[in-house]
Amino acid sequence: MRRCVIFFSSLIMLLILMSFRYTSKVEVPETLKVTEPTEFSYPKYETPIATTIVAPPFLGSSYIGFKEALAFKESRGDYFSINTLGYLGKYQFGIGTLQLMGVYNSTYFLNNPELQEKVFHTNIARNKWILRRDIDRFVGKYIGGTKITESGMLAAAHLAGAGNVKKYLRSYGQIDVADAYGTTIAKYLKKFSGYDVSHVSPKRNPKV
Repeated sequence: MRRCVIFFSSLIMLLILMSFRYTSKVEVPETLKVTEPTEFSYPKYETPIATTIVAPPFLGSSYIGFKEALAFKESRGDYFSINTLGYLGKYQFGIGTLQLMGVYNSTYFLNNPELQEKVFHTNIARNKWILRRDIDRFVGKYIGGTKITESGMLAAAHLAGAGNVKKYLRSYGQIDVADAYGTTIAKYLKKFSGYDVSHVSPKRNPKV
């Protein structure tokens, strides 16, 4: 008897709930219907990965590792970056340095990743020529607790110019300079120490 009461009670509740059931049809306005593939875009001067990179690529101590680590420090590897001081591209070149490399159109430079890579390599070769005697003299020595390496010197020259790197080395760290954001030659010498840049040949006044 008890089982019958439970069964019929459940059946009655189910019928009551079903009595409240209703259906409705929602009409989508014609203007909101998607009837064909749609295009999307992203900002002209940004790459899709520019805002997702959170760490430099690990490429070991190779030359590629060197330039990508330096690029990450300068711009997070963004070819289309312009900083608050007007420095351009993945490696943050100033107009004056670009002109030394034979580049006079900053807009073309900013939108040409291949040219940016050529300018970087050319500038490394130029700085290596300027610092050639100091490389022979100081590589392997310690200044301020940091071992001086060729890659560290070239990275510091990219930051502050080869002339300032010479002053730092020849004063044994007494004459140091910082960029507008507070980064010093000493920091770059330490941060970019130990990369293999031996295959870059020093060149006097090279052009791209």
